[in-house]
Amino acid sequence: MFEADAPRKGICFVLAAPSGTGKTSLSRALLRADPNLSLSLSATTRPPRRGEENGLDYLFLSHAAFDAMLARGEFLEWAEIHGQRYGTPRDPVLAALKLGRDILFDIDWQGYRSLRAALPNDVVGIFILPPSLQELRARLEKRGDPEDEINRRMQAAYGELDHVREFDYVVLNQDFEAALRALRAIVAAERLATARQLWLDRWLKQAREDEFSRDPTRP
Repeated sequence: MFEADAPRKGICFVLAAPSGTGKTSLSRALLRADPNLSLSLSATTRPPRRGEENGLDYLFLSHAAFDAMLARGEFLEWAEIHGQRYGTPRDPVLAALKLGRDILFDIDWQGYRSLRAALPNDVVGIFILPPSLQELRARLEKRGDPEDEINRRMQAAYGELDHVREFDYVVLNQDFEAALRALRAIVAAERLATARQLWLDRWLKQAREDEFSRDPTRP
């Protein structure tokens, strides 16, 4: 019996969304539901928030340390957001992909564009949309953000929506459980994509050899 034991190459799944859309909650739920998916650890120059741990939530760096890594070409992608810089260290991602591990990225459209350019065959982009922009504002207000911060985030959301069509998939987060099921379906389908099955050529070769041994006249 043939066994598809050859590991496939890992996949980078990028979730992007305007602030307040529910991306963080969906990311956490997806990670809990899928033990074969791990979260990419980003580096940032912003200070830790209450409860965040260095090396667990982010790799917290000084501006000088971030600059040094950038100069050495150690980031797959990086961007400046709201005055702070964020980047994805290159080596851990490449090592995980080689071992067939899938990685979830919580980055914006700029990071997605850069990551896709660096790893064109290994990145799947998913954009999360709120039910409406009115609902998005309501969620930000319910969260207790100050009015000027809400306005700034809404303005940023308008710009982010211009890039939705750059992504491979779009998921509407109107119902949380339905959105989570959609994300899990996307992950499952991408894992089964023909191009990712490293064992397929071996299967086809064996199938031809088996058929030839049964009927030597068959081309």
